[in-house]
Amino acid sequence: MSVTAGVALAVADAVWAEIRSAGLASDEHLSILEALFGKNMVRASKILDEGGVRRVTGAPSGRSLFLVMGESKRKEEYICFPEHLCTCYSFFYDIVSRGEQLCCKHQLAARLAEAVSKHQNIEVTDEELAHMLSKL
Repeated sequence: MSVTAGVALAVADAVWAEIRSAGLASDEHLSILEALFGKNMVRASKILDEGGVRRVTGAPSGRSLFLVMGESKRKEEYICFPEHLCTCYSFFYDIVSRGEQLCCKHQLAARLAEAVSKHQNIEVTDEELAHMLSKL
């Protein structure tokens, strides 16, 4: 990771912490995140506004992942670990292969949803969660 990317992620982490603490994202917060992540942040906000983020938690372990809707007409759903991985094409192409983005819109939507507690919660057994992950 470049120094510039590291600084951008550190700034973003500070903004995410402020949003979590306040329980809402101010225009200033969203403006900073948009400056850091560009069009992906705008698209992430749209996904969140449309109710496209679900948190799936396994019981009894409490382990969780996010399911985030795509924007295509097919309305695909991607498994997402907001700070680490998304199963979308953009994650592997723009982030992993080319290093052109810091994270995809699905990761941003999941982080924003978690920070403002605006996601649907679904509880499944740990076995069901493991089955979901086995399809990766």
